[in-house]
Formats: sequence, structure tokens, C-alpha cells
Amino acid sequence: MKRGDLDDLAAFAAVARARSFTRAAAELGLSPSALSHAMRSLEARLGVRLLARTTRSVAPTAAGERLLSSLDPALQEVARGLSALADWRGIPSGAIRLTTFGYAARTVLAPILPQFLREHPDISVEVIVEDRLVDLVAGGFDAGIRLGETVDLDMVAVPVGPALRTLVVGTPGYFEGRSLPAAPADLENHNCINYRLLGGGGLLPWEFERDGREIRFRPTGQLIANDEVLSAAAVRAGAGLGYMLEHDVAEEIANGQLIQVLDTWCPPFPGCYLYYPSRQITPALRVLVDTLRWTPTGIP
Repeated sequence: MKRGDLDDLAAFAAVARARSFTRAAAELGLSPSALSHAMRSLEARLGVRLLARTTRSVAPTAAGERLLSSLDPALQEVARGLSALADWRGIPSGAIRLTTFGYAARTVLAPILPQFLREHPDISVEVIVEDRLVDLVAGGFDAGIRLGETVDLDMVAVPVGPALRTLVVGTPGYFEGRSLPAAPADLENHNCINYRLLGGGGLLPWEFERDGREIRFRPTGQLIANDEVLSAAAVRAGAGLGYMLEHDVAEEIANGQLIQVLDTWCPPFPGCYLYYPSRQITPALRVLVDTLRWTPTGIP
């Protein structure tokens, strides 16, 4: 295989993953027209149509999907090999792709990642924030950050945050004329703010546990939103009860702006973990793991 073929295959993988010539071209440092010409030349040489194009979109054909599934592991292995050369230079370098969700992006990455990038100018990081769980290998990710209870057992998992609690809260104004719920079943009599998961589209269940008894409650109410900022604003405005992380509401509970209920039904659960599928990680990912690793005394 010629060198140009390898370049074109890598370019095809970028287009197929991005489903856009414009985004792939920006990633590769090419013009969209040059990239489109390269793809047509590749298809002509292979004698197979790899990309289905319309005026508004591009997507891999069945043959393209099959080629991409073969290319991705090989390209990732090449990337790891190139990054590993940094060990010989003593300077970690290379690209890291992370998948995570909003809370971890705000509380784990936002306070630390900017300084990490300043200290490691040869490392680039791409972060994709979404609710749904993704396959790291199929998605082309080096690692992910999720709640510990959602990480597969075959993954290497490193804690990057403390244990968490999710609390049921409402404003004093909301509770005027209403009785405080004493058990999860009492929530049936309340207006609850629901959150719809962006990935699967289902409603986030409110989970409770006490004395070994677990309850997954699906509340009803006037508002369903897939934006946590909007949901939280509705709760803080007294429009209903919210199911919110303690980290986000602790100060408001302390100063009386919010009232917490069902406290004994809300035990802590494992916090955020960074996870990846192999113990043979690149130097760049290794230094990020070491930077984010959480201990009871804080992040080293």
C-alpha cells in the first residue's frame, strides 16, 4: 500500500466519524474541496462507494461502515504508538479524546484541565459531553469519565471525585400549604421537575434506598426538560421539587433558600471515575490520569 493510501484511509475515517467534510477538513487541516476530491479518488481506487453524500449530509455506506470498523482499532493503535515515542523524549505528547457528562465536565475537568493544558503544551484534549454511555473503542475515545456504578467491570477505573448524593429539594415557598414528604411514595402528591436523558430519551428515575430497600421512583409534574440548567431554575423558582446533586445545592440548603426532604432515603453512591480499556495507556493519558486522580485528602 502506498503512503498516500494510508493518508486517505485516515482521512476517510475522520469524515465517517464526523459525518461532515467541513468538520473533518478542519480536524485534518485541509480544505473541504480537497478532502472531497481525496475521498472520490480513494473510492475510485478501491472500486467501492464508501460515503453517501447529499447536499446537507454525508454518512458512510454499508461498505464504509465495515471499513471504518476495521480502520478504527488500527488507527488508534498507530496513535498510541506515536504517543509512546514521547517516553523516549521524556515529554508526554499527543491527542486524548474523552467522553463524559455535564456534571463531571463542570466539577472534575473545568477546575483542572486548563492548568493541565498550560503545563503540557504538547498534549491536546477533545472532550465530548453527553448523557448517554458510549463504547470507547467504537466511538474512538481514549477514556471516559462517568459515575462509578455505570463503569463496566472490565475497565480500568480511577476515582477522580468523592462519593456523591442526590437530594430532593424545594423552596420554602413551594412547601407553603403542602406537607413534607416522609417517604418516596408521598412524592405522588407533589409537582416534581423531570429530567429527560439526552441519549436514550427516557426520564431520569429518582432512586432511593433505606434499610436495604431500594426504590426507583418515576415522578410526575408539569415540567420535563433535557436541560439541567432549566430544570434547576424551575426548582429554585418554586415551581416544583427537584432531584439534584448535593454539590449543587448544599449552600442553598444551608442558608435556607432550599429545603431538603427524604434525607434518610438518600445515601451516598460512588462518584466520578475515569476509565479506559487497557492498562497499556499512552504517556499523555497516563499524565492526565495522574493529574485527575482523587484521594480523600484531595487531588494530588
